[in-house]
Amino acid sequence: MDRNDELFARAQESIPGGVNSPVRAFRSVGGSPRFMGRAKGPYMWDVTGKQYIDYILSWGPMILGHGDPEVLKAVHDAVDAGLTFGTATEPEILIAEEIRKLVPSIESVRLTSSGTEAGMSAIRLACGYTGRDKVIKFEGCYHGHSDRLLVKAGSGMLTFGHPSSAGVPAKVTADTIVLEYNNPQQLEDTFSKIGDQIAGVIVEAVGGNMNMVKGTPEFIHAIRNLCTKYGAVMIVDEVMTGFRVALGGAQSIYGVTPDITMLGKVVGGGMPVSAFGGRREIMNQIAPLGPVYQAGTLSGNPVAVAAGLRTLQLIQAPGFYDRITAASKNLTEGLTAAAREAGIPFCADYCGGMFGLYFLPEVPHRFADVTKADTRLFGKWFHKMLDRGCYFAPSTYEAGFVSVKHDEDVIRRTVEAARESFAELKSLA
Repeated sequence: MDRNDELFARAQESIPGGVNSPVRAFRSVGGSPRFMGRAKGPYMWDVTGKQYIDYILSWGPMILGHGDPEVLKAVHDAVDAGLTFGTATEPEILIAEEIRKLVPSIESVRLTSSGTEAGMSAIRLACGYTGRDKVIKFEGCYHGHSDRLLVKAGSGMLTFGHPSSAGVPAKVTADTIVLEYNNPQQLEDTFSKIGDQIAGVIVEAVGGNMNMVKGTPEFIHAIRNLCTKYGAVMIVDEVMTGFRVALGGAQSIYGVTPDITMLGKVVGGGMPVSAFGGRREIMNQIAPLGPVYQAGTLSGNPVAVAAGLRTLQLIQAPGFYDRITAASKNLTEGLTAAAREAGIPFCADYCGGMFGLYFLPEVPHRFADVTKADTRLFGKWFHKMLDRGCYFAPSTYEAGFVSVKHDEDVIRRTVEAARESFAELKSLA
């Protein structure tokens, strides 16, 4: 038995499903998950010593690649000073100032430890600020596993075919309205009926949890205009896209100014840091200044903040985003060409250092499009690529990522592996 198989069998004795986050279990692609032992640059090595080109990058944070020496030094220095204090620290101020500089819509920011906390807090703040209860979200968008937002969510919820979660009382989600992504008319119709009851709209401007699906400019700006018109709060979830698709996040690409922004992943540089921030008038409603309560014992942990702060400083290097965008472009174009050669229905798309792969004839624009993907064929391709040392997300509902370490040679080897894999799929058809 392979060492990965042994560990997975052992893990299932102590951990539900053998994993601490559902998509890791490989349920949608079959087989045993790989247990990683170390990583460096664009690579990971599992416990057997097998090397993989990594295209999940811890689901986005490792934009500098694994083990960046400057980030590691910052972490080591912070560890030497103390793991945690439970008090205010200067690094919290430094990273808050850096976030404000890079994302102009954020006038004030509160640090948390997970994207789920950021989403839960942003919704509570929107409701507390407006005095309203109803919130709009969109099919396929995942904003963390807080009860109120776990309705027709993306990511693992889609992988396992459950549009909502057991254990969430119906009354908790009664005021959560779920609309179709990229459907501005449906959104306008909803506001025209109950606009005075809507506290806010939460959206991924570039979806990453129903695979990568870009919002249309018309859709994103309709959200902004309608929120302004009806006094609702526009929340842009940039946990995945923040500092990943552009230095200023997805909002800078669309030229939109949200009222609240959620951040995570890259902002922590691989450590558990997330944040939510926005207009000072709204953020001042948070305790201790206002009546909206939010707290976290390890929020702003100095070791985690050290990794995030150094990452934010390094990604501002000249040409950084040109390099990762080129890597995404070359990868998606190369994979598409390889599939076309084999006659496999496949397409791909990218945005900055983020990409989507679809076993579909056309790039999807909403959740319903994504559900038509050939999941059986994807599962076979996934394992063929895994055998060839390329680690993609083990689900058709997850986006992929590149780092600045994914150079031309890494991309070339990935495309060649894909060409061989697609050709094998064709021969089995």
